Formats: sequence, C-alpha cells, structure tokens
Amino acid sequence: MFTSAEISQHLSDAFNPAIPPESPYPLAYNQQPKQPAAVLIPFLWKKGEWHLLFIRRTLHELDRHSGQVAFPGGRCDSGETEAESAALREAAEEVGVHPKDVQILGKLRDMLTITNYRVTPVVGRMPWPYKLVLQPEEVSRAFTIPLGWLADPANREVRQRDISLFGEPIPVIFFKPYDGETLWGASARMTMLLLEALGLSDSEQRYT
Repeated sequence: MFTSAEISQHLSDAFNPAIPPESPYPLAYNQQPKQPAAVLIPFLWKKGEWHLLFIRRTLHELDRHSGQVAFPGGRCDSGETEAESAALREAAEEVGVHPKDVQILGKLRDMLTITNYRVTPVVGRMPWPYKLVLQPEEVSRAFTIPLGWLADPANREVRQRDISLFGEPIPVIFFKPYDGETLWGASARMTMLLLEALGLSDSEQRYT
C-alpha cells in the first residue's frame, strides 16, 4: 500500500499542466470560457487501508448537483488564484476540516463539467478519526470509500447518456452503490483521474 510520500510522488510524476483539461464533451463546448473551481480529494487511513472522503450534497430544487455524491469543493472566490487555498476553504466550510489539518499531496489536471466549470482536484491527507462538522445547507452526509474498492474495475461501468445540450450521447462513469451511495458523473471522473495518476488504472479504461 502507498505511503503518503509515494502518493505525492505519483501525483507529481503524473501532473502535466500542458495537457488539456479532461473532458468527454464536444470540442466546441470545451473551448467556451469556464468558471474556475476546486475540490479537495481527502485521503485518510481507516481500518488498515486508504479511504477517500466523499459528501452527499443537500437537496436543492435549483441546484443541478443537489443530492449527488461529490468531493468537498466549489467555485473559486473572486481574486482566489490558488486552487489549494480554494479547496481547503471549501472543505472547512462544508465539512469542518481545518486547513492546518490537511497535508497537501498534490493535484490532478483540471477537468471540465457540464455545469460550465473548470475544476482543479487537489489531493490531501487528513487525520482520522476526525470530528466533521457538516454545513447542512450544502452537505447532508459525509462517508468514506476504500481506495482498493474504487480501483476494482468490477465496481464501475460506463453508460451512454443523451445530453440535449450536445445533441449526442456522452459517456458517464457510474460506480456500483457503496454504503447506499452512488458515485457517478464529474466526481467519478475525478476519481478515475486519481486512480490513473496512482497507476491503479489507465486512461483507456476511463470510458470503457
């Protein structure tokens, strides 16, 4: 199993800012301006193995991502130029993880979302157990999924979904339910980027 230093080294080796953002969408959509955002992918050591911390977003009628499984995160504030600071701020606001308690391990290449964001996934390690304080207006639950389970290709599939915005089917990653929760969509793509950076999957498996 990886050490924190090994995770950080894998992320550093895989990171290449010259590579375009990850996106399954048509080229014309990718070239449109996007709002900057950041998420924190929190690693934690639990029951003898690495887990990732996820949240389930609170249901809101006007929020396209409400009720979905996600990583803590959100749009960057005006003048916020560092993805790391934005990710840590959002994690503190949403689940009460103090920035000083997170060891930044690296980041993944940006990815584009259907809601017009360019998201930078920041990877960090947090202590565990940890007293989380959920912001109920944004987060209804926090839970963890083992890294080993996420790395097993038997636990995920790709579905083609018709997106009216594009007029053509788009591949969408779905993981099998875990602890009653289904990881899919943008957060599933971020998870696949992480697995690829760690050498636990490869890009050819992302949408197959």
